[in-house]
Amino acid sequence: MFRIIFILFMLILANNSFSQGMHYDFDTVGDFYKNSSTKIFKNKLDIHWAEDESYLWYKVNSSKSSHDFFVVNLKSGKKYKAFEPVKLADAIHKFSNKKVNSQNLSISFMEFSDDFKEFSFIINGEALTCQVPTYKISKSIRKEKEPEELRKSEKSFGGGNKVNFTLKNSSKEMLKINWIDFDGRKKSFGELKDGESRTIGSFAKHTWLIENRQNKAIKIVRLANGNATLEIKDTKPLKLDNVLPRFKSPDGQWSASIKEHNIFLTSLSNNQTKQLSFDGDSKDIYTRSFYWSPDSTKLICIKEKTVPVRQISMVESSPKDQVQPKVHTINYVKPGDPLPFKRPKLFDARTFKEIPVDEKLFVNPFSNSRYRWNENSKTFTFLHNQRGHQVLRLISINAENGHAQTLIDETSKTFVHYSGKLFLKHLDKTNEIIWMSERSGWNHLYLIDAESNKTKNPITSGEWLVRKVIDVDVEKRQITFEAGCLYPDQDPYHVHICRVNFDGSEFIKLTSSDGTHSYELSPKGNFAIATWSKVDQPPVVEIRSVKNGQLVCELERADCSELLKSAWRTPIRFSAKGRDNKTDIWGIITLPRNFDPSKKYPVLEQIYAGPHSSHVPKSFSTLTRQHKLADRGFIVVQIDGMGTSNRSKKFHDVCWQNLGDGGFPDRILWMKAAAKTIPQMDLSRVGIYGGSAGGQNALRALLAFGDFYKAAAADCGCHDNRMDKIWWNEQWMGWPIGKHYEEQSNVSQAHKLEGKLLLTVGELDKNVDPASTMQVADALIKAGKDFDLIVFPGKGHGIGWSPYGMKKLHEFFINAFYK
Repeated sequence: MFRIIFILFMLILANNSFSQGMHYDFDTVGDFYKNSSTKIFKNKLDIHWAEDESYLWYKVNSSKSSHDFFVVNLKSGKKYKAFEPVKLADAIHKFSNKKVNSQNLSISFMEFSDDFKEFSFIINGEALTCQVPTYKISKSIRKEKEPEELRKSEKSFGGGNKVNFTLKNSSKEMLKINWIDFDGRKKSFGELKDGESRTIGSFAKHTWLIENRQNKAIKIVRLANGNATLEIKDTKPLKLDNVLPRFKSPDGQWSASIKEHNIFLTSLSNNQTKQLSFDGDSKDIYTRSFYWSPDSTKLICIKEKTVPVRQISMVESSPKDQVQPKVHTINYVKPGDPLPFKRPKLFDARTFKEIPVDEKLFVNPFSNSRYRWNENSKTFTFLHNQRGHQVLRLISINAENGHAQTLIDETSKTFVHYSGKLFLKHLDKTNEIIWMSERSGWNHLYLIDAESNKTKNPITSGEWLVRKVIDVDVEKRQITFEAGCLYPDQDPYHVHICRVNFDGSEFIKLTSSDGTHSYELSPKGNFAIATWSKVDQPPVVEIRSVKNGQLVCELERADCSELLKSAWRTPIRFSAKGRDNKTDIWGIITLPRNFDPSKKYPVLEQIYAGPHSSHVPKSFSTLTRQHKLADRGFIVVQIDGMGTSNRSKKFHDVCWQNLGDGGFPDRILWMKAAAKTIPQMDLSRVGIYGGSAGGQNALRALLAFGDFYKAAAADCGCHDNRMDKIWWNEQWMGWPIGKHYEEQSNVSQAHKLEGKLLLTVGELDKNVDPASTMQVADALIKAGKDFDLIVFPGKGHGIGWSPYGMKKLHEFFINAFYK
């Protein structure tokens, strides 16, 4: 009897301990957060500008089942309710005997009178006019019009109004829909069967290309302000020159082509062909990358000395269409692999002779890109990224003699962050260049004299950084950009908007609210929609003057009161000093819905320490992954440690040849500081999880910091940087491959495993070679270490975040810390 009582007593204790964390089961948690975003209102605005920008109107989700329409007088800054939806719906019904839904009126266009007491609108394709406050309805002559038809494929332009483009296929054939992007490239938007219609969200000034089944252009259109409808009734090809624009000389006299690895020019007047190059072969080929000088006298063609390309094979164990497994083989270049040598070759189209180019400035490229001719046809420039990513060089080639010289030589003892901090704009008329650089220790913009190759002046400067260039106004010589670390009393990762002149004068901070901002310029650039929020502050949408940043009108503040009533918790923002005892490290803390201050909770860290960016969320969202885990009985944290981006160059350089660091010294100090504020954080039970680079980090935590972290879930990790894709790994770990690659490999360090480990991987991961995870498993087995492994048949990268993967992750941490 004593034994039975003792066993029952121990079971009760175990159940109490388990229930301390098991507040909700997996399915209950999923159901709660499934529709959490629908409990937020006044956060979805569909904004439309008047053509003269004297006013704007917008539609907003005012409640769960209704929308309202507002108009803003941009001269006075006053906001008015455009109409009462119920009254307008009743008026439309009386006028046309058609019922419309007053809670969600499908109005696609509105145009207001000067006094805002009359407006024309289009609803369900019908053009009407309404007088306020009488709600008298009459017919309007305004109709949705066809877009402007073009005869050639012209690129899209930015800055236009949001519009809907409706395409109707009445041609009895299948159509192919393409958007022409800002560089004139074709982007597929899928197909449209006969009899089908599709409405595409687009913008004024955007170009659309409609092709028939044979990929022949049948319509090329550019959208104007207002919604547009285009009906295709036949698929007769346009009478366009079949020669691709980049192959044809600007004067229309010549077409370039490749035959048997060499270049040929064909006269478009008499169809005669002349061979231009004679040295191409199967190992050193001329590609179809042609660049004609604006005056059509010179031609640059990119020649490529090929190398063997590494291939990796993956076995699909359980294909859907057969019993036997399939083998998939793909090209996959890894760190240290040989790279093709691509370089420009220069030819005179008048003499049909090559002009030799001096190649000594670009003999070892990781990549050569940004090829372009100067408008005067005297020089050709391109961007040379030397392998190792410590030299980024803008090179100019003299079109007469092939002499190459360096215009800009960006160097670093660690790395040049070409993949995240690169901006280059040529100003041909003034012979200047706008260039982005971290040479001062912070990411800033510089004005370069393209003739003397000297810096004229810093455009921006200070202990803050340029995050992104939004707009360059060449006529006004002004730049609008995103900035970080701008306000010392705010989170340094908050994005703010600024404007400055090319000479560095008249620096204006266009936003100042304590939050992170997004920014959308009006079509004419006079105003901007500034939206800001924080993880604990719902979005606020404002209209600001681009001239001085002054607030014109606050449009809406998102309403999340219903979400908060449901017991949803906003994350807690927290900062603490890092390893140097000076630098603030920032992160967030997510508590369970029914957080009990009298209990202790295990801590789980969601990690992704990829140096290409910073990763802790800054804007408002429901953060369902963290919340779901928290509700299972955990306190979940996310932190940006040293070695990640969007701070100073010194902060970032911690990752150089040191991905194994992962910012862990900062993370551990941060959690210890947080636990002093939230003592319910039990730092004797700390787990960590992540995917891809975060999977590498999660396992590294147990190998190098096993005295602090007790359990880790690592999904599709790049566990050995020699096994992963070349661009990401050589960017941070450097080239040539050194001993530090092996020393920081999770495979070579697997014998140091302490704690509980879950590995997950998709067998068809084409992003990170799945063999990377299997080699870790092999090393762990050889070292006699216990761990769990789930291989997902037929699945790819990030499968650990799938419903089944997350269920197993939840179970893993519950078993690790509560059983």
